Amino acid sequence: MYIFKHIINTFTVGKNFNLKPGTVKKPSKLPAKAIPHILEQLKDPKYYEQFYTKNIELTQKKIKEDINQDNLIIQTISAISEIDKVTNILSKRLREWYSLYYPELSQEFRDHEQYAELVISKKKKVSTMGADLLKKDVEVIEQLASQLSALFNQRKSLEEYLGSIMKSYCPNLVSLAGVTIAAKLINLAKGLRRMALLPASTIQLLGAEKALFRHIKSGARSPKHGIIIHHPLVQNAGRDKGKAARMLADKLVLCARLDYFKGEFMAEMYRKDLEEKLG
Repeated sequence: MYIFKHIINTFTVGKNFNLKPGTVKKPSKLPAKAIPHILEQLKDPKYYEQFYTKNIELTQKKIKEDINQDNLIIQTISAISEIDKVTNILSKRLREWYSLYYPELSQEFRDHEQYAELVISKKKKVSTMGADLLKKDVEVIEQLASQLSALFNQRKSLEEYLGSIMKSYCPNLVSLAGVTIAAKLINLAKGLRRMALLPASTIQLLGAEKALFRHIKSGARSPKHGIIIHHPLVQNAGRDKGKAARMLADKLVLCARLDYFKGEFMAEMYRKDLEEKLG
């Protein structure tokens, strides 16, 4: 008697190589020539339900295993980016709308979040050039300001949550790049593992894909940096932003590799090295 282990079951194989469910205590080694005959038997429709059940089970397991910290980071930074888009649009609408009633306030306060809070709490000046709207009209505008203020608070909450999971998941990357840039890099790279395997030149241009494709297609000027342009070390590099972006990308890749492969914390040393060379 032989044993044949398959994804759907473990079978006992007789001398004529016919399948039977179950096991034997001391099975003989299955001859290689028997395997095609055994696989042919598995085409029998009676095994279809077992195949279906096992495939569903493996698919569920794979889906669960594929959900990790990368997914949480990508979803959170995407939500923050979408909130930013919505708040920018609604802030402009709020300013235009409330300026019918109190136009001077928009000139006094340029920050959108502060402006929304003031619309909720600040009283109209008697000397304003705005129209004398009815109370119900002003209340509708104030409701929009309240909802906008809630979105700003939601963004802060998401930022705190994002920072907390990233500090434990990729401490080197967060320390060198900052929470927002690090999260966007992971999002653009489609995960920390893939980022760790990318060359530094690709990390340098993440976020500049449109400019890169335009360069390839039309011969336009090649981009020198993607989202890492917003990093303070690149921003303060003056005319050497391309050089600073390249050096920063080199260190960011090292940080990603240290974090993914569970290496030691080296981000502070990398930062000091960059500050000395770019200072």
